[in-house]
Amino acid sequence: MASFWLVSRASRRFLKPSHSFSRTLFAVSSTYQLTTTSKNPNPNPYPNATLLGPFTQRHRWTPSCVEFDLRHISSSSSSTGAKNDGNRASNDAKVEVEASWIDLYLPRQARPYAKLARLDRPIGTWLLAWPCMWSITLAASPGHLPDIKMMTLFGCGALLLRGAGCTINDLLDRDIDTMVERTKLRPVASGLLTPFKGLCFLGFQLLLGLGILLQLNNYSRILGASSLLLVFSYPLMKRLTFWVIKPLPQAYLGLTFNWGALLGWAAVKGSIDPAIVLPLYLSGVCWTLVYDTIYAHQDKEDDLKVGVKSTALRFGDSTKEWITGFGIMCISSLAVSGYNAEIGWPYYAFLAAASGQLAWQIWTADLSSRVDCNRKFVSNKWFGAIIFSGILFGKLSS
Repeated sequence: MASFWLVSRASRRFLKPSHSFSRTLFAVSSTYQLTTTSKNPNPNPYPNATLLGPFTQRHRWTPSCVEFDLRHISSSSSSTGAKNDGNRASNDAKVEVEASWIDLYLPRQARPYAKLARLDRPIGTWLLAWPCMWSITLAASPGHLPDIKMMTLFGCGALLLRGAGCTINDLLDRDIDTMVERTKLRPVASGLLTPFKGLCFLGFQLLLGLGILLQLNNYSRILGASSLLLVFSYPLMKRLTFWVIKPLPQAYLGLTFNWGALLGWAAVKGSIDPAIVLPLYLSGVCWTLVYDTIYAHQDKEDDLKVGVKSTALRFGDSTKEWITGFGIMCISSLAVSGYNAEIGWPYYAFLAAASGQLAWQIWTADLSSRVDCNRKFVSNKWFGAIIFSGILFGKLSS
């Protein structure tokens, strides 16, 4: 103790911080009054302060607007310090998951609608848009670039149709979403939006989509409008059986999400060529069975409790064998479609690369980890980009 006292005295002789210097090290409330007590020989003069500069250990900046919006979902504070620390850690995790550019930049009134349309999660738009882009590029004349105007229209259409599909899904599934950990904070399920407001927003999105559809030829208008039957009925498939009159719920989603493979060709050509378009459509359906089965493994525990059907539950421990088969069918169908379209050799080089990406997804996916399942699911935007690049360079070289 004597040696500690001597060292302490020596250090105080060399380090005599002034009051102004200490204020540069701490951000202090203007209402603070400096107090000391005899119980604590070395009190912190600024108990409410935040350490700055090199004294900072680890701080995470969180916009105040995000904290305000998400505070109602946090767990109530405990009376003990240990529980308070645990609650703060839990709340930080929730903020990191939920906070996005929507919370930072959009007006407060618009945020629930943007989240309802999943504007903060663009992967669904990519998965809906890529089959359209494949088809439009396949329909281009040999040696020419695809129709840029048509690709722009379909890109906007994918954004609107994906938002409309999510809105329909959330309206019909609001009773199920409240019981699933990953979906219970969605705008309709959490009560941020009423079903009536959701319906009004759905009508607005469909109206904008109709404006895009009317710019296509008559054949494409009929073909595009017929896809709404699939869009509206898909959420009901999860309530029936695993196979739903033999197609899977994920296969039904595949029929919906890959409708653009038919529509893109029709918008350029005015009709469809079954020898090219149908294998392309089938490849998209099989691709959807791969990525959506991986995605469904995130919710398999909740789905089992709630009674929702999915391929994750249907396939169980044999999931990887099943989706490997679907992956082989996807690549084979893409090869048949390219062969019938008489596309150039670069297409097959890119197809080989896409095969490797799909194989990586399937065999490295940790189906017991929600984080890894989501990571593999999101990586499918690159699979779509590789196939698109192959079709583009194959067309330019043919």
